[in-house]
Amino acid sequence: MSFNLADKPLAERAALEDEKSRLFDLWQSNLGKSKGEAARLFGERAKRKGKWAEWVRSELDLLSPPEYANMVRSEVNRLMAAK
Repeated sequence: MSFNLADKPLAERAALEDEKSRLFDLWQSNLGKSKGEAARLFGERAKRKGKWAEWVRSELDLLSPPEYANMVRSEVNRLMAAK
């Protein structure tokens, strides 16, 4: 299925563009903070050993808004892949 904004009514296109703008602003203003939070979580890995993944999931559940939690989750995953 094709997703073409031109096929959407003007109000729906405007709403989609507003949401896209909101998400970009959130990403831009929280990028450094999310990297710092991910580094903190990743830094606990050696200390928490086998319970680390469960602990990280619980910490991520406490973060809000969900888009910010996803930013932190992505950065933790990036750190794990680089290890």
